[in-house]
Parts: sequence; C-alpha cells; structure tokens
Amino acid sequence: MKKKLFIFTNESFFTQDEKFFCDNIDLKSSPEGLNKKFEVNLFGRKSSKKRAHEIKLKKLKIFSNIFSYLSEVIKSTKIDDTKFLVISITPYTFFICLFLRLYGKTPIVYLRSDGYGEYKAILGSIGKLVYHCMFTITSLFSNFISCRNYILRGKKGKVVNPSQLDSVWLRKPKNQEVKNFKLLYVGRIRVEKGIFSLATLIKNKRDISLTIVGAEKNTSYRINQSNINIQLTQSNKVRLIKYYDDHDIFVLPSFTEGHPMVLLEALARRRPVIVFEEIEHVIGDKKGIFVAKRNFLNFFATLNHIKKNYKKIQKDMMKNKLSTNKEFIEEFVKAIDDFK
Repeated sequence: MKKKLFIFTNESFFTQDEKFFCDNIDLKSSPEGLNKKFEVNLFGRKSSKKRAHEIKLKKLKIFSNIFSYLSEVIKSTKIDDTKFLVISITPYTFFICLFLRLYGKTPIVYLRSDGYGEYKAILGSIGKLVYHCMFTITSLFSNFISCRNYILRGKKGKVVNPSQLDSVWLRKPKNQEVKNFKLLYVGRIRVEKGIFSLATLIKNKRDISLTIVGAEKNTSYRINQSNINIQLTQSNKVRLIKYYDDHDIFVLPSFTEGHPMVLLEALARRRPVIVFEEIEHVIGDKKGIFVAKRNFLNFFATLNHIKKNYKKIQKDMMKNKLSTNKEFIEEFVKAIDDFK
C-alpha cells in the first residue's frame, strides 16, 4: 500500500467540470510523477482565471482563503503514515509549515528557486528581509530539498535536478539559419522574471523580434511593442517544441533563478541561450549559454557573437548531458524517502 504524501503549495489552480488546471508545468508534472510512488494529495489556492495545464490527480483540493486552507492542514496531521511536502516558502506556505510543526509534524520544504532574489526583485530590500525571516524560522524545524546547493544557504538539505525532458524533447532539432534575430522567452510575465527589462532593452529595434510564450488568460500585464509577439502559456508539448525550433536564440532575462527547466528545454533543442549576470550561476558545465549585461550594446554584441558562431555553438551543445524528468522524479522520491 502506498504511503500518503500531502503536497501544499501557494500555486493557484482553476477548476472547471471537475478538472483542475495550473500554469506552472512543474506543479503538474512533479505531483503526477510522485503519485506513482505515493498516494499524493495536492492542496493549493483557488483561482478565477483559466490556466493552461490539466493536472491528472484524483485528490486535489483548493481553497479561497488561508483559514479554510489551514483548517485542512490541521485535518491532514491526524492521518497516520503520512509525509508532508511544502513547495517553496511564501507567506501562505510559511504559515502551513508553522501549523504542521505546531501539530507535531516535520515538513519537507522543496526550495525551487532563490527566494532571497525573488523577494528582492519584487519588494526591494524589505522583501529580502521578509524572506530571510521566513527562511530562518522554517529552517529550524523543517527538512529541505533544493534544486541548487547555494539556495540552502548553508543549511542541511538534499539537492535534486529538476527536468521536464523526455524522448520527444531529445529528438533531432530543426535546423535554423540566423538572419534577423528571432528571440524566444518561455515563462511567466512577471517583474522578477525580467521580461519587462528585456522588452525595454529591444524597444524600437527592427532587426530583433521577441516571442513570449507564457501569458496567462485574462492577464493584467501588457507589453505593447511592434517587435514583441505574446502567446498564451502552451500546454501542448509538440507545439511548444515548435516555438523553440522556429526561433534562433532563447533569452532567460530573470533577476533570479534556481534551476530553470526552460533552459534545459532550449539546450535540448540546441538553441543558444542568453542569460544576464544576476543568474550566471545557472550555466554550470553546460555548453551554449552566454552571459550579457543589461545594456543594449553588450546584449547586441552577444547576439552577434552567437550569430557568427552559430553552427559551432550548436555542435558544442551536442556534448551537454541533460537529465530527464524520469531521473528527476527518481531523485525526488529518494530524497523524500530518506527523511524519516
């Protein structure tokens, strides 16, 4: 009989016709993958906005306020032979961790990104302080799993390597000739993701176009530039791969990142990647990733370097060893099992 795994997240889920949807692909694939080993119960916030990815889980509950959410957390602590996985540290999940501890449970907290950087990008210095308080308190009574060692900030924890890749992603990519620069960004349209900074960088540049795949339905964010094409979050894998194949260069403009899976997707399709100095740590031993400064002259010089050496860069990228989603789930299961 499978052990129960309760997963708590700050993610917003949309429900329609007894089906549940989210925009973050990791909040779909990871619980689904873990459900093969555990009996997963997923909990999140209720959203009125339509979302892209259908979650194939039988047990999923959503809540419209923190009080009903915490009430369900308390009920879950009364069930025997159960583990409790909390996704990221946010004000919502911070209180969930506190209540789990109050009722004698030890939460396993999965740190998917650098909260210090994210909160600073959103709220400035006060945001960094807020996250530091939540992180420090949570670390006193929780077990940590992280996608990067530095995110643990010296605390004990296990490190896993997230990936969405499978055999479809790893098929031979389409050949591409670089003429005018066709840039691609796949991800959420958020301030901390740096997409507005990138838009400003290429404003009024006729020989550079950017496609953004990641707009939510009924979003309040707007980018009105003639050289920018915004598409909704893409749930169809084949269509998403086509976006990568139809563009020359992938740009990840985030101010903070832990282990960005879109970077692995771009490398799998052998599309060179540009990141900025704040997240150059994501490069590791990977070929085909270039660091630019957040000014147009340096950014354009980086684009031209990639254009002149495109074929050689793609050849070097073939040496990359890219982990798969299957390998990631196996790592994740082992990390959870190791916490008694």
